[in-house]
Amino acid sequence: MKIIIPMAGIGSRLRPHTLTIPKPLTKIAGKPIVQRLVEDIAGVINKEIDEITFIIGPTFPKDTEEKLLKIAKDLNTKGVVVVQHEALGTAHAIYQAEKSLNGPCVVAFADTLFKADFTLDPNTDGAVWVKKVADPSAYGVIKLKDGVISDFIEKPTEFVSDLAIIGIYYFKKGEDLKAEIEYLLDNNIKEKGEFQLTNALENLKQKGAKFVPGEVSDWMDCGNKEITIKTNTSVLQYAQKDAINLVDSSVVLENSEIIQPCFIGANVVLKNSVVGPNVSLGMNSAVTNSTIKDSLIQEEVIIDNADLTNSMIGNKVVYDGNFTSISIGDYSVLK
Repeated sequence: MKIIIPMAGIGSRLRPHTLTIPKPLTKIAGKPIVQRLVEDIAGVINKEIDEITFIIGPTFPKDTEEKLLKIAKDLNTKGVVVVQHEALGTAHAIYQAEKSLNGPCVVAFADTLFKADFTLDPNTDGAVWVKKVADPSAYGVIKLKDGVISDFIEKPTEFVSDLAIIGIYYFKKGEDLKAEIEYLLDNNIKEKGEFQLTNALENLKQKGAKFVPGEVSDWMDCGNKEITIKTNTSVLQYAQKDAINLVDSSVVLENSEIIQPCFIGANVVLKNSVVGPNVSLGMNSAVTNSTIKDSLIQEEVIIDNADLTNSMIGNKVVYDGNFTSISIGDYSVLK
């Protein structure tokens, strides 16, 4: 089984955090989003992963490829990194991995996490992960007939279904998907100005391919700051439910308290502080005289005299709640 991860978007809704780190490499509870995504997929497909292809943008930091290849290596599989030089739609993004589009494969866009209680049936032509949503107009959606997908609709202006496509797909024959995308590209067939994966899926269906839904129990987006913090909370709560301890044994507590669930990385020092619930705090950080809850904080951060909630802080930040002199970059927000 191969996994293809399109992740070339610039992540503008999550700025300033994505100015220096691609959104899929942003850490949630100590792990990059894209790593958690691949682990979630592995749990559903229950097959050995032969290769992971990551599709990145041309302006990504130089160390992006190294980090992605390490993620693949840590999962005991081969990693491949390719570049999408133009943002021309979902089908165009997937086609950048054309050399990997053969045999069974999963395509997963790297801006979402999920929880699922279904098992993938390898005997189907394909599967599309979906979730019921209140407002489907912002998503691609599916319609069903006798348990099989009958229609794919891209961002419907009128209600046709509340089963939104979350951006994860299984194909029994990747080469069939490749052929349909090539047809779209060769004939310049676009919808809403881009080459859409839903059009390729519809063409496959018209030729007899049967796709079934894989309905997920939880869909955790990582779009903007508020949603990403909410996703961090969900991941921490799932870990607590599964009795997984995410507080490193090297954490130093001095007159401080950790209220679970939390992720606290290695070599963190807490002094005169209360951290939690629902806080991720990256390694090599220090917190003094502060209260932090419902927040996502990356690595090597120094926080003093703070009262933080619903906050997201990047790497190597120094924050003093009693600040009188500040240096704030583009897109930063203080409230």
